[in-house]
Amino acid sequence: MKKLMFIFSLLLVTVVAQAQFEKGKWFVNPSVTGLNLSYNTQTEKAHFGIEANGGAFLVDNLALLLRAGAQWQGGGSDDYILGVGGRYYFDAIGVFLGANVNLNHHVWEHDKRTLVGFGTEAGYAFFLSKTVTIEPAVYWDINKDRSEFGLKVGFGFYF
Repeated sequence: MKKLMFIFSLLLVTVVAQAQFEKGKWFVNPSVTGLNLSYNTQTEKAHFGIEANGGAFLVDNLALLLRAGAQWQGGGSDDYILGVGGRYYFDAIGVFLGANVNLNHHVWEHDKRTLVGFGTEAGYAFFLSKTVTIEPAVYWDINKDRSEFGLKVGFGFYF
């Protein structure tokens, strides 16, 4: 009986999730990045950051995103990010893949640079209700000087 209830619950979540990834819907996704688990190949220091994505579904399961964020690293290094990207949600299960292009403004103690960066992410949108999700993801950001990978956790609000 427990297995049957579990399967029914997963089916219900899947049906609810599908409705949120339709053309014309939009969403906001604030998240915490790094969680002191990411690693930057240039500074060799862990970091903490915040990020916000917002976007709209252009077609079913495909969203266009605007992105803004900030990251603070040990050793006096700060990063500010503005960018655009996209996410593809696999049909009805909440798993997504994303890619983005960003302007990364790096501020070190004696240097400031603005570079173009590229990023990828993979995650899961776990629906808590019809419109609210928890979205854990792994990410990899690349620009001319460095590569960075890590974990992030966010909330999604689908309208």
